[in-house]
Amino acid sequence: MTTFLLTLLGYLFGSVSAAILVCRLLRLPDPRTEGSGNPGATNVLRVGGKKAAAMTLAGDLLKGTIPVLIARAITDDPLTLALVGVAAFFGHLYPVFFGFKGGKGVATGLGVLLGWHWAAFLLTALTWLVVAKLGRISSLAALTAFLLAPLYVWLITNEPALTAATGVLTVATYWRHRSNIGKILAGTESRIGQKR
Repeated sequence: MTTFLLTLLGYLFGSVSAAILVCRLLRLPDPRTEGSGNPGATNVLRVGGKKAAAMTLAGDLLKGTIPVLIARAITDDPLTLALVGVAAFFGHLYPVFFGFKGGKGVATGLGVLLGWHWAAFLLTALTWLVVAKLGRISSLAALTAFLLAPLYVWLITNEPALTAATGVLTVATYWRHRSNIGKILAGTESRIGQKR
């Protein structure tokens, strides 16, 4: 019962769309109807600038971390922690509060990793930063970072449940970025800071 309630809590946390709330607070266009149409930090950067994007990034990160930390305060069961993190991630992808139409999960996924283990988060975030710096393509950075994330989690935690859960995050990330993958291959993907 505890695992179920904590998992539900994770999903509800994840369902809070930082992008939409930040844009409403700052009286910016709805990120679902502007730019790429994705309610995430990268699109908010395009439609609202650095301040709005930073606020969105922080919000999406925290909604992945906080439910995992709450669960960790109650139990150290790896399976429960894995389920809570995955639920928060899928809450972002399919938010109950916003018609089940959410973002692509990169920041929230990083937040989940931070809740599981700070070093796994750090390595994944650094991978994103390096690839983003070199390629200036946010989606490519995300795909590379999450491709390596299960390896990082396994090497750091040696915990099968968390590693498998990270693999779920990776598969979902690739599924949500399938249109971006096509654009990357075609050479038409937008670069960081580029207006659409």
